[in-house]
Amino acid sequence: MANVSIQNVEKSFDSTRVIHGIDIEIADGAFVVLVGPSGCGKSTLLRIIAGLEDVTSGAILIGGKEVNDMAPKDRDIAMVFQNYGLYPHMTVAQNMGFALKLAKVDKTEIARRVDHAADILNLSALLGRYPKQLSGGQRQRVAMGRAIVRNPQVFLFDEPLSNLDAKLRVQMRAEIKQLHQRLKVTTVYVTHDQIEAMTMADMIVVMHDGVVKQAGSPLELYDRPANLFVAGFIGSPAMNFLDATAQDGTLLLSDGQSLPIPDGVSLTDGQIVRVGIRPEDLIVAESGLHLRVSIVEPTGAEIHVGAHLGDTKMTVVLRERHDLHPDQDLIVAPRAGHIHLFDATTEARLN
Repeated sequence: MANVSIQNVEKSFDSTRVIHGIDIEIADGAFVVLVGPSGCGKSTLLRIIAGLEDVTSGAILIGGKEVNDMAPKDRDIAMVFQNYGLYPHMTVAQNMGFALKLAKVDKTEIARRVDHAADILNLSALLGRYPKQLSGGQRQRVAMGRAIVRNPQVFLFDEPLSNLDAKLRVQMRAEIKQLHQRLKVTTVYVTHDQIEAMTMADMIVVMHDGVVKQAGSPLELYDRPANLFVAGFIGSPAMNFLDATAQDGTLLLSDGQSLPIPDGVSLTDGQIVRVGIRPEDLIVAESGLHLRVSIVEPTGAEIHVGAHLGDTKMTVVLRERHDLHPDQDLIVAPRAGHIHLFDATTEARLN
């Protein structure tokens, strides 16, 4: 195992900069998820760590050693891709042990490592099968097994669950997390799915347009997003946003309703802000924000309510049972201490 240090890394393709001076410290044994929308640079950064792309400037250190000029095979990393990349003419055991065979590892040692990885991944009964005889989840396990047998310092996962159906993604998510807890190998995992990031990571790195918008624990990003982008990206359903102006100690909304200014925030009259409230932090109340219900979606454990405050769409998530219908009035209030304020110009967090 080893720590990974990404130091002021920049990457350009011709005249186009796709990574803008990124600094990330990944502790030994950590599970770090790079997350963000398509085109944010997360897969490019992973490929730079792997040595599949060169840095334009900056440095990558693995275990305290700079690896900028090292070939991928010399970095002591193992990568699992979205595409399983299994050889169709080889059995599961042969696929898992192929890299060791190329490295001229003793056959007995290859068999030992393959058996060990198969035991961890519940593949022991499938070692004699071919890829075409496996399900998607089993193929993904074989790809993971191929990485495990190499005993790398660092695992790199590039959207490994994207080809699986929703139910299998949930299962494999848990299996990868359990695998990390068992092996304790430093892991860098790329996904565009923020639920994957929240449920799997020790640390999440949210990227947008080639820069890091915020890095921290899942709950830190959820409870205290540093800016509007992170606030809107982390959380499902997404956070509600309202335009407001500070006036006489309150937040005056565009439709004339108002909210209290959170404690500890100093605003000047006329200052324009963006108010963020998570759907689950709105509760039915006798006084508060007056909404007009547009759609009601019972999910079983919760009721998701789509509504409007003036021209602004809102989502409310209720755990209590309420008999709600479209075009009905609904009064909600934010839970105490759960209003997020952002500067309308810089988009930075204010409270």
